[in-house]
Amino acid sequence: MNISQIKSYSFWVGFRNVCLVKVETDEGLYGWGEAGLSGREQAVMGAVAHFEQFLKGQDPLDINSLWQQMYRGAYFEGGRVLAAAIAAIDIALHDIKGKALNVPVYQLLGGKQRSRIPLFATSTVAYDEGFVEDVLRLKDEGWSVIRATTGEHGHPDRHTVFDPRTSIAKGAHWLTRAREALGSATVLGVDYHHRLNVAETAAFCARMPAGTLDFLEEPIRDESPAAYHNLRQMTDIPFAIGEEFTSKWDFAPYVNSALTNFGRVDICNAGGFTEALKIAAQCETAYIDMMPHNPLSPLCTAASIHYCAAISNLAWLELAPYDGDLSDYDRYFINRPEVVDNHFSIPDAPGLGIDVNEDALQGKTFKYWEPPRLVKPDNSYTNW
Repeated sequence: MNISQIKSYSFWVGFRNVCLVKVETDEGLYGWGEAGLSGREQAVMGAVAHFEQFLKGQDPLDINSLWQQMYRGAYFEGGRVLAAAIAAIDIALHDIKGKALNVPVYQLLGGKQRSRIPLFATSTVAYDEGFVEDVLRLKDEGWSVIRATTGEHGHPDRHTVFDPRTSIAKGAHWLTRAREALGSATVLGVDYHHRLNVAETAAFCARMPAGTLDFLEEPIRDESPAAYHNLRQMTDIPFAIGEEFTSKWDFAPYVNSALTNFGRVDICNAGGFTEALKIAAQCETAYIDMMPHNPLSPLCTAASIHYCAAISNLAWLELAPYDGDLSDYDRYFINRPEVVDNHFSIPDAPGLGIDVNEDALQGKTFKYWEPPRLVKPDNSYTNW
């Protein structure tokens, strides 16, 4: 059996483009994968086209060898674009191999270590009384792990003012109120989407009573481990870091120096199953549990479920979309994962257990999209 063709599709569905990759073989078996570099899908599709040139004719079951060829096949290895393209192809190859051996993907990874996948839910409500009501609603629905956002998400069609100091004052107040309302048993965290600097993050943490937050996700950008080291000295709130990392080398300084407490790996950006498993093992050596990033389509969710089933060090998987509306996906995805009792079950079907209605993709168009542009009160550009 050999790889005969690799196709990529990027199209608008719901509130974003998705970037799907299909690997076909000369024996009729095929696999699907997804790349997660949101907003730069065209670049990923170009990388996939490059990879197809030397992957065609090779055995799709030699996944580790093909991964190394894709990663090492250019002098300038790595980077977010190539890692996302590799991830999509790697996931599709695992889908093929599972189908060829008539086993679910998690069996290729050593078998499942749990009977179901625990999840966390996200509240995107702005910081006011409505935020407290929303987290209580999630608790009443049975969610034991709840993540907040900044509540300020901007607009893609115009600049939006984001004042970090105003945000941390409001956030600290309302998160404290939320903790009081939820009680101590519910896990409560917040994703600051790297919108703060070190001093702002330290001030934010200092404004809340001890025990208010169980994790603080991505408060600052991740390019500088030294900056996170300085921040680590200023607060004892656990950090959840890693959704922007694309390799075990990216994770290494954060794991080796105990700078993160939860590994926010994204299987569709961090090299697929092949690399994400190594990252989980790396984190396991430092007693760090994985908290996978899962903001994409149901195909990303399906791959994440198999990954979460197979690793020993799992905290929770992210549940997306945050509004719970999956109706736009029904036309394109077959046997998409469904939440039951606030968990995902683990499928027994061969491969990933999900398929794509390729006919429905015909005529679907790509939509150029940029994240919302946030500016500070002085109109200087800041992180979304």
